[in-house]
Amino acid sequence: MRALKIAATGMLAQQMRVETISNNLANMSTTGYNARRAEFSDLHYQQMTRPGTINANDGTVLPTGVQLGLGVRPAAVSMQIQQGALAQTGGDLDIAIEGRGYFEIALPAGNAAYTRDGGLKRNGEGLIVTSDGFPVVPEITIPVETRAITINADGEIYAYFNNEVEAQLIGQITLTQFTNEQGLEAIGSNNFLETEASGPPLIGVPGDDGLGTLRQGYREQSSVDAVKEITELIEAQRGYELNSKVITAADQMLAATTQVR
Repeated sequence: MRALKIAATGMLAQQMRVETISNNLANMSTTGYNARRAEFSDLHYQQMTRPGTINANDGTVLPTGVQLGLGVRPAAVSMQIQQGALAQTGGDLDIAIEGRGYFEIALPAGNAAYTRDGGLKRNGEGLIVTSDGFPVVPEITIPVETRAITINADGEIYAYFNNEVEAQLIGQITLTQFTNEQGLEAIGSNNFLETEASGPPLIGVPGDDGLGTLRQGYREQSSVDAVKEITELIEAQRGYELNSKVITAADQMLAATTQVR
């Protein structure tokens, strides 16, 4: 009875879909979060009669054959690259990326990670860091005597000092882009790692070579569409129920065969 195993793969697929949707809904308020989508492929087929087989009776070629599918399997959980809405915060170090690009940060292990979370902070040494304390690359230190800073669309940081009218340039924020952003490896805390699938990081100045520009005093919101997620959640739930009914029907058919006298 293949239906039992086929329906079981269908239930597992819908379960993964529900888990993906629940993660999207849980991250509705996560800065710079992009929704994920579960994708599936059909399993291999049992070839009872291959298409194009010659009919032994009269020599004609069978146009279709008999191929029995054996269920479904997960193919990918892909990130939907989409710009989230920008929310005004007024923070000096709240920076939103309008367009493509990621901030590069240095992890404690010495390797680089990448994020679109522009909720930056200043540590005790004046170094610009993420909410987890990881320094932004290239490292930029804001002097203690700074009374205000401005960051333009090109990523240039200007500091205003007491008793000085003109601002001084103290650093340049760079952005990084990848050939295949969906190939990045998510490691949590809004951070990603480079992989072979993503391609090497391409570093540049905001606004150049297809990179986005920066907007100070804003944060990028999550791109999750709650209405769409709820709709897909209902659809996945119904798919799970239908596959469970197939298992019930197959069980009843097996029960009927054991009662034959």
